[in-house]
Amino acid sequence: MPALIEAFLDPASSTYSYVIYEDDGGQCAIVDPVLDYDPAAGRTATTQADKIIAFVREHQLQVQWLLETHAHADHLSAAPYLRRELGGKIAIGQSISKVQDVFKSLFNLEPAFRSDGSQFDHLFAPDESFMIGNLKATALHVPGHTPADMAYLIDGDVILAGDTLFMPDVGTARCDFPGGNANQMFASIRKLLAFPASVRLYVCHDYPPEGRESRCMSTVGEQRKSNIHMHDGVDEAAFVAMRTHRDAGLGMPTLLLPAIQVNVRAGNFPPAEDNGVTYLKIPINQL
Repeated sequence: MPALIEAFLDPASSTYSYVIYEDDGGQCAIVDPVLDYDPAAGRTATTQADKIIAFVREHQLQVQWLLETHAHADHLSAAPYLRRELGGKIAIGQSISKVQDVFKSLFNLEPAFRSDGSQFDHLFAPDESFMIGNLKATALHVPGHTPADMAYLIDGDVILAGDTLFMPDVGTARCDFPGGNANQMFASIRKLLAFPASVRLYVCHDYPPEGRESRCMSTVGEQRKSNIHMHDGVDEAAFVAMRTHRDAGLGMPTLLLPAIQVNVRAGNFPPAEDNGVTYLKIPINQL
């Protein structure tokens, strides 16, 4: 049977989370789950994650994997909460250690914080194969947005693309975060667009232009024909020039500073201080 995919949109961060499964009663993977966070109050909630829990329980699924496509800068991960409620292994690409190195320095994280990815249950090597029940999956390393970005190929005809590609009328993700690289992004996108035209691509975010409702899926063929940044015929030099110019005018995502501190810890918060309160840091004039 082909993979079944249920999408969950978090309107606050324009993030799509997914449940991937073969049939009711089987194993599943949850991809890029969102923890609600109010930056003004410093409060969290589990409204979005609870929708996923309800779906998983309704369909009697067993969670095998909690897959992160990268250490997100626009939302906090709900993976630890879902693991407590449903089980499963939190997984990301092994290059997360590079991202952890950068942000351990930026946030001056506690000496006990290890930049080796050990906060995650599993680190995928590039092109590592794994199973979601009977569904065959491959972890594709697609750096550029960050050094650790992954896409997940499911049963040969579905790709969870993360932030590497957006919908064709939105284009591609920025490459100016620490460790980002537009040349690497170009190569990563070409890697994804080398798959057959019928392969379905599911995005992590959609920022629709006025008049279009949010969407989460396109095909390789549609991207090659009409992606505004990376359609067929766009060469590396043109892409890098476009991405460099465009990124220079973008502001930082609203939740970058809180999100990164949590997401490099596999969605966990920093240790509480001696008063029992957990704090997130705001480095001044560093980004």
